[in-house]
Amino acid sequence: MSSFKEMIENITPEIYRNLKLAVEIGKWPDGRKLTQEQKELSLQAMIAWEIRNLPEEERTGYMGEQKCKSSGEPIPNLLFKPSDTLH
Repeated sequence: MSSFKEMIENITPEIYRNLKLAVEIGKWPDGRKLTQEQKELSLQAMIAWEIRNLPEEERTGYMGEQKCKSSGEPIPNLLFKPSDTLH
């Protein structure tokens, strides 16, 4: 393969699952530890494959529309009571 793009085009769902597991646990299926470079390249390949093959909400790192549970609620003043003075 002459390019990263060609490599991504040749990743099957099974290869993708193996890459994902290897990145998650830091080991190849045969038990060998991934080097830092292998982790980085595998993660890049996973993300590139996901962009081509998965809907956004199923991709690595997808956050969706996150809202704080307390959004819109007033923030209580925990430092001072209304009767406290600053002088």
